Amino acid sequence: MKKSNFVALILGTIGIVFFALGMCMALLPEWGMFQQGIVCGAVGLVVLLATLLIWRKMEGKAPIKLSAKTVGSVIVGVLGALLLGVGMCLSMVFSQMILGIVIGLVGIVVLLMLIPLTKGVH
Repeated sequence: MKKSNFVALILGTIGIVFFALGMCMALLPEWGMFQQGIVCGAVGLVVLLATLLIWRKMEGKAPIKLSAKTVGSVIVGVLGALLLGVGMCLSMVFSQMILGIVIGLVGIVVLLMLIPLTKGVH
């Protein structure tokens, strides 16, 4: 394993743990830690962003250039993840199985659209 991949693995794990714990703290009212959860989640996001920047620098890659394609890909990815999550919530929390499955499948299709959007069709 290359040193850059190992550093990205460690930092990514730390960032994900902070983000996940922060979201649990913020979204579980039984814990009563909404504000602390938001701070913890934000720290996790900052660590994940730093991980991306550090890994790219260690690999000798150019910084990410913001283009319409990059912004569009991010928007499609976020939309797909949100649709998939809403579908899961409808199925598991709100007992609306059919609607949840349909919305979740739409989210999966939107996420699958990322492949030809980013890589292209040859």
